[in-house]
Amino acid sequence: MPFEELKERHAAVWSAGPYQGITETLTDIHAEVIDRLRPEPGQRFLDLACGTGAVAELAAAAGADVVGIDLAPALIEQARGRAEERGLKIDYRVGDVEALELEDASFDRVSSTCGVMFAPDHPAIARELARVARPDGRIALACWTPESGLAQVFGVMREFQPPPPPGVGNQFDWGREDYVRDLLDGDFELEFESGDSPLELESGEAVWELFSHDYGPTKVLADSLDDDKREELHRNFVELHERSRVNGGLHFSRTYLLTVGTRR
Repeated sequence: MPFEELKERHAAVWSAGPYQGITETLTDIHAEVIDRLRPEPGQRFLDLACGTGAVAELAAAAGADVVGIDLAPALIEQARGRAEERGLKIDYRVGDVEALELEDASFDRVSSTCGVMFAPDHPAIARELARVARPDGRIALACWTPESGLAQVFGVMREFQPPPPPGVGNQFDWGREDYVRDLLDGDFELEFESGDSPLELESGEAVWELFSHDYGPTKVLADSLDDDKREELHRNFVELHERSRVNGGLHFSRTYLLTVGTRR
């Protein structure tokens, strides 16, 4: 398969940080995805790029039969531990969202919250979404827009990284309605909604501490740099977030596109 070496690196990168601190800043988006999909007892629910399991937990609590898949083994281990602590039965698996080891037309609901957008082969993701969703099954994908705060964060980090390999899709294209239509409209009846999930912390320094500890891509990049470059990344990161200071704290806009689809 294409991009295999890249995906091995992605698995290591996303495993490098605990991520849970980031997850806790996204609870509004998790609730939005669940509200649009409305899982019910007896339904089969698939959460792709599930991270530490926030959406999967909400679906399981609603009575759905849930499978959660993520490329990062460390995040799956965390998710399994959380499910056990909460008494939730969730089938968590390490897996590739571009090549799911799942039967055709096997899920009533499929979700991803700021997850599948980071896989490199976008047409492959679209094919898998269409393949595993049952007729009249529904999907909900929340993805950061190209104008979002997260896109700006990745812009800051990009200055310290080599360019991606040829053929890798721009993850923030999943936040463009026209792009998603091109990928999914042949298989799904689509609806789109725009949202904002602002990050609200006391300072740019607090954001840096969160991301450089919990967010794998930032942590791995920072740890790879020499002292001078790390400090430059740190300074640029803090300055970006401090520009969103309001009334003594930060209100850092993170716009996203919510794609809701019904399988044709």
